[in-house]
Amino acid sequence: MFVALCTLIFIHFCALITPGPDFFLVSQTAVSRSRKDAVLVAFGICLGAMVWSLLALMGLNIIFEKMAWLKQGLLVAGGLYLCWLGYQMLRSAFSKGEQSIKQIVLPQSPYLFFMKGLLTNLSNPKAVIYFGSVFSLFLTNPVLEHLHAVLFLVISAETAIWFLFVTFVFSLPACKAFYQRSVKWIDSISGGIFTLFGAF
Repeated sequence: MFVALCTLIFIHFCALITPGPDFFLVSQTAVSRSRKDAVLVAFGICLGAMVWSLLALMGLNIIFEKMAWLKQGLLVAGGLYLCWLGYQMLRSAFSKGEQSIKQIVLPQSPYLFFMKGLLTNLSNPKAVIYFGSVFSLFLTNPVLEHLHAVLFLVISAETAIWFLFVTFVFSLPACKAFYQRSVKWIDSISGGIFTLFGAF
């Protein structure tokens, strides 16, 4: 039981540290805005991970097996949303003036920061594949049959800790200063990455 739980923790950690839309959104928010705004984005991403975890616990992989079109639909819709985010970042990167960049890239309302994190995670194709397959496989392990609530808490806590760590690191003054010097290049690269993720 302990080995199976540690294996899941390790695999989820590997999934978290692999750069994806969630990571780039949190890091870009942390360097371009305040730490508070990035924390709100991180909380939105954590809620998204919790939703995916609950769906996996309720048999997400079985639903995907019986309705393959639903999985494909989610992947397409998520890809389109990520492409839209990438377009927004690319457009802001080539806009004139730093002030116009900040106004276009990110919303001003704290609620919208939270929703942006939530929607980015829910639309992340990597999350669809991970929770619909890899994570779901662990739920079929009889050793973990009575630990589903623990798995949910572990996934939630691990996700929160990682993205709060990312928020802290990228909101440091040195990172912010580097962003101010390279804002056009950073937003261009971030926008390109989001667009590639969405297209993929």
